[in-house]
Amino acid sequence: MSRRVVYTCGGSPADVLTVIEEPEPAAPQTGQVLVRVTAFPIHPGDLQAVEAYQGSGGQPVPAGVEATGVAEAVGPGTPVPPGVEPGARVTVFPHPGAWSQWIMTASRAVVAVPPGVSDEVAAQMLVNPITAVMLRREAEAHASIGYDGVLLQTAAGSSVGRLLTAVSLAHNISLVNVVRSERGAAELRNRFPDVPVVTTDHAGWADEVRGAADGRPLGVALDPIGGKLAESLVDLLTPGGTLICYGQMAAEPISLPASTLLHKSPTLRGMTVATGCRTPPSTGKHPMSPPRS
Repeated sequence: MSRRVVYTCGGSPADVLTVIEEPEPAAPQTGQVLVRVTAFPIHPGDLQAVEAYQGSGGQPVPAGVEATGVAEAVGPGTPVPPGVEPGARVTVFPHPGAWSQWIMTASRAVVAVPPGVSDEVAAQMLVNPITAVMLRREAEAHASIGYDGVLLQTAAGSSVGRLLTAVSLAHNISLVNVVRSERGAAELRNRFPDVPVVTTDHAGWADEVRGAADGRPLGVALDPIGGKLAESLVDLLTPGGTLICYGQMAAEPISLPASTLLHKSPTLRGMTVATGCRTPPSTGKHPMSPPRS
């Protein structure tokens, strides 16, 4: 038997998540890989999906979208990326229902785990980096980013935030990081000494952000929190700036006065890896395979 984490109604994950037993999967078909899971991460988005679930039909909904394990079998004639074969360590994303002992997943969602990478690290190898790349590309759609504009990000001490900081430095994007505490700010300054960090634990933090921008336009703000903080970010943006929300950690809604919309004309975007990264049509070749010469 195989165990799987599921829920049948929305609510606090601690209250509604449960474990069921089901038969082990059969042999994979063409286009599928059977994976024995050894580790999976718990992303904030996973828990938010459980809390926000509106269904009430009583049918179990499998939880999780990312996992790492061992490829036990590959479907006949299935194109796979280099290194994916029976017995190889692999990581999987996206796969709804990844919190399970066994998963039967599409081959296009599987990549090999490099030697020396632990299961714990490999289990986070796809969602967070893909999110960081997605956000960077979306930010660069604003004309100011990469030129004289400054990118502003909240929750900068998170895994995605640290990855995005490294990506921004690699692409010469000017950045101001925002965190909640001085302890978090100190950790970021130690890791990225050339990137200014501002904490929101005092009333004057918005002016500190403006000072860190040094007169350059704050063209884009990236925020996984929402609520009152997102409202403050819109106030910081230059006219025509863009707020990109990629999470909903705050319980309260984002409320903007009409005057802000009239005088700033901001663009408000919501993005997740599900909406920002589309799977390309099948070409008979795994999307992560190297190009043919």
